[in-house]
Amino acid sequence: MTALDTAFAACAVLAVLGGLFAVTTRHVVHAALWLVVALLGVAGALLVLGAELVALVLVLVYVGAVVVLVLFALMLTRAPIGPDLAHAVGPWRAAGAALLGLATAGLLASVLVPLADGTVERSAVTSEQVAGQLFGTWVWPFELLSLLLLAALVGGLAVARGERTGTDGSPAREARP
Repeated sequence: MTALDTAFAACAVLAVLGGLFAVTTRHVVHAALWLVVALLGVAGALLVLGAELVALVLVLVYVGAVVVLVLFALMLTRAPIGPDLAHAVGPWRAAGAALLGLATAGLLASVLVPLADGTVERSAVTSEQVAGQLFGTWVWPFELLSLLLLAALVGGLAVARGERTGTDGSPAREARP
């Protein structure tokens, strides 16, 4: 096992643990921060594989835009950021989710372990080829994603600045500092 294999395994463990903590925590802000950890683990794995451009785009787009937008929307809409006990699942659903996760891991292992013996040949892909595909062929989906993020930001502002009604249906204004 080489140093690159060890670094890749460490990044993979970081990504998996960050993802697990992101989906199992009851705090929304903690989930967003664990998502950052998971995405940075994936970016580290991409760096180890030699895909520097894809790792940079992942960090810039997802960590730098999507997660910040989620945190901004949470703060702007004054969403409850404490533990969400209203959506707690029972022990049977948790056991079913764990069983489904183990079945998925077993399926992935049964497909990927036979490929680990080196029979699959790697093709040399340069950053220029990836950049050509990313900013040539796939530029419009990225532009549509930016419009979607802008619409989410405007929607968050509209929800935060919208007029609130009282219990009798009359407009109730909150005192804002």
